[in-house]
Amino acid sequence: MQDDNIITKIFSVVNQKGGVGKTTTAINLSACFAIKGKRVLLIDLDPQGNASTGMGIEVSQRQNTIYEVLIGEIKLSTAIMPTAIKNLKLVTSTVDLSVLDIEIASFENREYILQKELELIKKEYDIIIIDCPPSLGLITINAMVASNGIIIPMQCEFFSLEGLSHLLNTTDLIKQNFNDNLNISGIILTMHDKRNKLTEQVEKDVRDFLGDKVYKSCIARNIKLSEAPSHGMPGIIYDPKSLGARCYQELANEILNKEFSC
Repeated sequence: MQDDNIITKIFSVVNQKGGVGKTTTAINLSACFAIKGKRVLLIDLDPQGNASTGMGIEVSQRQNTIYEVLIGEIKLSTAIMPTAIKNLKLVTSTVDLSVLDIEIASFENREYILQKELELIKKEYDIIIIDCPPSLGLITINAMVASNGIIIPMQCEFFSLEGLSHLLNTTDLIKQNFNDNLNISGIILTMHDKRNKLTEQVEKDVRDFLGDKVYKSCIARNIKLSEAPSHGMPGIIYDPKSLGARCYQELANEILNKEFSC
């Protein structure tokens, strides 16, 4: 029997800027949590479908996707599929999702579609991770409205600071208008290179500004993390001893300690 007192942690991995490590973060954290015994659901909410590919699910295998769920054709439970990793399940995505904003524009309460679907199944999971597209459109808004925390991967470069400010403002607006339970769970510094002076300066600026909202764990630049998706698996499975895998293992431990400590 499920414990009704269990509070499922729902995290959206968000940044309107592309190429900052959102999908890499989503699939590796999901795998880390599952390996540690948590019941995990990963939702691919990006029309590019990279999280689905990174978990080894070919396009031909994606019959019931998050797109069909959000337009009301099927229930979310129908779209959930197993992965090769114990305790980790997946909802896939395809390019069909790219037209979702247009298709649901006239729907009543369109910002709450995903939240309503998650309400029906969330007690089956300890953690739900939503991999968002590189935009702050209606798809991402659905994810943020359905979440109780957002995780922000941020590359250590100057323009990331401007983008971060915009994202924080958007988060405040979502919190005020749609979801007062939404909080920033943490900011992850990705593609981190200790030898780079700019990395050092950006990290200092972000930590000075946001304090303990920035995770202590950083994700180092690592070729194994880049190679892993082409093999259809997260980096922590592809090469668990690699620097990138160790970084995500440390980050997962930090998040679990922060979110599940009593």
